[in-house]
Amino acid sequence: MISLRARLILAASVVLSIFIIVAGLALENAFYKSAEQNLRENLRTQLNLLMASAELDAQGDIDMPARLLDTKFGLPSSGMYGIILDAKHKAVWKSLSTVGIKTPEAQFLAAGETDIQQRSFSGEDYLTLSYGVDWYTETGKRPLTFNIITELRPFHAQIRAYRRTLGSWLIGLALALLITQLLILMWVLHPLRTVRHELRAIDRGNQSRITGRYPSELRLLTENINELIEHEHAQQSRYRNALADLAHSLKTPLAVLRGAIAELPASMGNKVTLDEQIQRMDHIVAHQLQRAATAGQANVRQNLDMAPLVQQILNALTKVYRDKDIQYINQLPSPCTARIDAGDAMEVLGNLLDNASKWCRQQVRVSAELHAKELIVFIEDDGPGIPDDKITHILQRGGRIDEAVPGQGIGLSVAHDIIERYAGRLHVETSSLGGARFYFSIPASG
Repeated sequence: MISLRARLILAASVVLSIFIIVAGLALENAFYKSAEQNLRENLRTQLNLLMASAELDAQGDIDMPARLLDTKFGLPSSGMYGIILDAKHKAVWKSLSTVGIKTPEAQFLAAGETDIQQRSFSGEDYLTLSYGVDWYTETGKRPLTFNIITELRPFHAQIRAYRRTLGSWLIGLALALLITQLLILMWVLHPLRTVRHELRAIDRGNQSRITGRYPSELRLLTENINELIEHEHAQQSRYRNALADLAHSLKTPLAVLRGAIAELPASMGNKVTLDEQIQRMDHIVAHQLQRAATAGQANVRQNLDMAPLVQQILNALTKVYRDKDIQYINQLPSPCTARIDAGDAMEVLGNLLDNASKWCRQQVRVSAELHAKELIVFIEDDGPGIPDDKITHILQRGGRIDEAVPGQGIGLSVAHDIIERYAGRLHVETSSLGGARFYFSIPASG
């Protein structure tokens, strides 16, 4: 999913690009028409200059004054050429600029007619202006056509130069506008980035609520998030208190029943059965309370260093299993951080390490590996291991295979439930030490 910032930048960039292109085309078209109009006006000016300078003698020959030599007509290959045709389509006068130059053919027009057109000749573009007149002399009327021919190469070069200049300015303007737009977007989206950082801090457990001050458009959202977090904390607290009350309420009746059964005669056949069922109820109550308490945990997780927690558990287990003289091997790196609640980590590691200590012969090993964004923790022992046909059953939610051995099945089931809450799974395989190898994955600290 594209982020809001990327969407805004993309949309604004597309709109800006379209605007720059349309503006560039409009400016280029306006300049082209203006330059073309100026060129046509210049041709008319040159035509008027040529007509005003022309003189016919008594024999009908055209005489041009010397001052015309100072114009473009007097400069060879100047790009501006003048030609006068008579009624026989014969050139009666050519400007000095036509010397050594081949130009498009001049045309003859009737008096009063005007023609202006663009023509190509020998691979070059020309613009020609022709105007027909009847020139009256002492000997009578003489039809003439004045032709002004100009090369369009300078005109095209002017258009190309303007395009380069316009393109450079438009690109610079687009970059300036884009940078300005990015700065404006950064300023507008700054509250959203701040909210995102605060939510990430809450998710990592670095803070408990959103504390920043935000615009009115975001204030309702942040207030609702804070209310949701506070409601969840309050609900969690009430839930745990209710579970604690329930646990204390059930302990007393079970203790009374256990005491009453103890006073029954040993010869009573149901005494053993009743004692086993009460013991089973005690285990079931403890197991279900632990599962319910786990399910009621908040989603806000903290970065927890697993290494000192594991060492603390191993120190406690060393005292509990003093008689077995177990060798505990702690290979966790320090620090070894993961995003998990301290109580959940204590419950999982405590149950798995206690299980390994109970079934090992002499060694229990703890290690960990970091893969991508998850931490994998391994707990191994050199005990008898677990048969392959029993692995699936002991890890199944609600499995009861180990309840015949006090203190094992409930712990594994609770550990499995907690790990599933963190989108992980508890696995069992054969260890290189010869016994069982339990391992699970949890999110690593980000």
